[in-house]
Amino acid sequence: MNIVCYDAHTFEKEFLLNAAAGKHEIRFLKLQLTPETVDLAHDAEAVLLFVNDEGSAPILEKLHALGIRYIALRSAGYNHIDLAKAKELGMRVANVPAYSPYAVAEHTVALMLALNRKLAKAHNRIRESNFSLTGLVGFDMNGKTAGIIGTGKIGAIVAKILHGFGCKLLGYDLYPNPTLTEHYGLKYVDIPTLCKESDIITLHTPLIESTKYLINEQTLDLMKTGVMLINTSRGGLVKTSAVLAGLKSGKVGYFGIDVYEEEKGLFFYDRSNQILQDEILAQLMVLPNVLITSHQAFLTDTALRNIAETTFESINAWAEGKESPNELTLSAKASAS
Repeated sequence: MNIVCYDAHTFEKEFLLNAAAGKHEIRFLKLQLTPETVDLAHDAEAVLLFVNDEGSAPILEKLHALGIRYIALRSAGYNHIDLAKAKELGMRVANVPAYSPYAVAEHTVALMLALNRKLAKAHNRIRESNFSLTGLVGFDMNGKTAGIIGTGKIGAIVAKILHGFGCKLLGYDLYPNPTLTEHYGLKYVDIPTLCKESDIITLHTPLIESTKYLINEQTLDLMKTGVMLINTSRGGLVKTSAVLAGLKSGKVGYFGIDVYEEEKGLFFYDRSNQILQDEILAQLMVLPNVLITSHQAFLTDTALRNIAETTFESINAWAEGKESPNELTLSAKASAS
């Protein structure tokens, strides 16, 4: 099968080629799929898309006109794809339902620890031969209340890790997992209660209409002064301007993010020779109690291997005239992975 891989990155190319096993012709493009780049998929039967590629109805119509019938997403999330239009056009779409929930969960807790113990600040001091401990006081995770919004695969692993630290666990999910209550003492509560009682709040829920800006002025107002907020799920879950105001007022004590609502065109790319135009992100970057990573929570060798293998599981099935086990339908449940 002839395939065009949009938004291809150096870190994934080897894994994709190994998973393809020489069975397919792959053209790797550094460019994202946009109205301006859609014609680059000419002569292909399938496209491989990443998280910031555009899958709107007009784009899908153009891809279909070029002969594209298959879309394999190198991600679990698919809110950037118009599934209704894909179905209307008879295009098959598949995602990677789970690649390594451990990768994202472990990165989540790494952000918590790095913020709490001020590791970035301490490291920078040491590099300047400043061995003072002033301003580096953290807190014991043991005994703190951690609120986990979304207790699916990733949220459940976060619960397991935080239970090991001795945290009291609160959770919110439309589909409660009784195993987490049984094994780790997690108590399911509503969002207001979770906000009021948690010292740490971490997000692991999909971005859908009802969760857009789940963290906003109203929910922030309910939270404890000095709360730690962590988001490794979807940037649009957080109204960043509201959190920035909370950081300035002292309401939010720590903010760790691996995703950002305006990350498209920034995250995954080297912009060091350009002037950053995003004023909110620029302000966040200079605050000492903010830690930002560039959508790297998934970035482990295990996850990359699983993403590549699952992607080509779908491609191979389609090439053989079969249905992929990972195909998405209009009734598919959104993923936070």
